[in-house]
Amino acid sequence: MNSLISSFVLLSISFQNISAQDSLAVHTIQDSVVAIKPNLEDKTHDFTYKKLIIPTALISYGVASLSIKSLKELNFSTQYEISEHKPDHIRLDNYTQFAPAVLVYGLNAAGVQGKHNFKDRSIIYGTSMLITSAITLPLKHIVKEERPDLSNNLSFPSGHTTIAFASAQFMYREYRDTNFWLGISGYSFAVFTGVYRMLNNKHWFGDVIGGAGFGILSTELAYWLYPKINTLLGGKKERSQTMIMPFYQQGNMGIGLVKNF
Repeated sequence: MNSLISSFVLLSISFQNISAQDSLAVHTIQDSVVAIKPNLEDKTHDFTYKKLIIPTALISYGVASLSIKSLKELNFSTQYEISEHKPDHIRLDNYTQFAPAVLVYGLNAAGVQGKHNFKDRSIIYGTSMLITSAITLPLKHIVKEERPDLSNNLSFPSGHTTIAFASAQFMYREYRDTNFWLGISGYSFAVFTGVYRMLNNKHWFGDVIGGAGFGILSTELAYWLYPKINTLLGGKKERSQTMIMPFYQQGNMGIGLVKNF
């Protein structure tokens, strides 16, 4: 009888140990899934209609300012007010248009990591700059809007402002998840650039607003196109990852394989 009771107790303990091991294994798998889940939900390179709202509104205003009388009058009145104050013409806007992008590389070099490594962000920013050129240069020659200083007919849209807001959007996308306030700080340089294009009598108000929209749109397109460009360049698909994890658990050894697509 005592032997039977002892056997029953030992069997109960064995089942408890097995249950504890199974529970630990389940938690280990759950932890692995949780660790990988953020990558599966990473929507950095997704393109949604919500991302079009702001650039579309800015571009629409810029285009409308070319023909709608009230908006054209606002262009003239803004430039008239600026000329009344006779501001000094400075050329800082030639440099501030690139300032946010320079900051991204400088911060990464200083250890403040952004969303992507050097290679990936260079592909993204380079793509953005190509898109801005593909948009602004043809439009300038198609629209043929005269500049406020009458120097030529290449006023719309503002190329400096387009680059400035493309750079600011690039900085925002790189840092918005880790440091939101740092991410939006690039827009101050973009606004400065747009304002000084008007103060320097090179662009109308509508040119600057439209340029801002084209700049933001260019960077959003660059982030959307990046996975496709990276694949063409021979890079691995960003969401295809494999993790091999050796484990040791109460005398049991093995290798765990986790793969996400």
